[in-house]
Amino acid sequence: MPDLRPHHDLDDRIARARAAEAARVGAGAAKPPAKGMAQGSRVMAELIGAPTGGAILGWVLDRWLHTTPWLLLILLVLGFVVAFRNIYRIGQERAE
Repeated sequence: MPDLRPHHDLDDRIARARAAEAARVGAGAAKPPAKGMAQGSRVMAELIGAPTGGAILGWVLDRWLHTTPWLLLILLVLGFVVAFRNIYRIGQERAE
């Protein structure tokens, strides 16, 4: 004969599981971004910022000193060198 008693135990377990899942999802949303994501953003900023800054500075100095295109090329290459040096340093940091 089947058991016709209410299954309070199962209902309680389901309620506890739902509460635990809601707490887990809510707690996960409040976390700050991981350090790896911040490092990735720093790498992107270096790849864009340093060469762009070098190119702009070189272009302005070329116009001012009438040395076109030499300072632009030199400072653009220097910007890439600085960017990759900084990216190497970022890569040496320990991701947590």
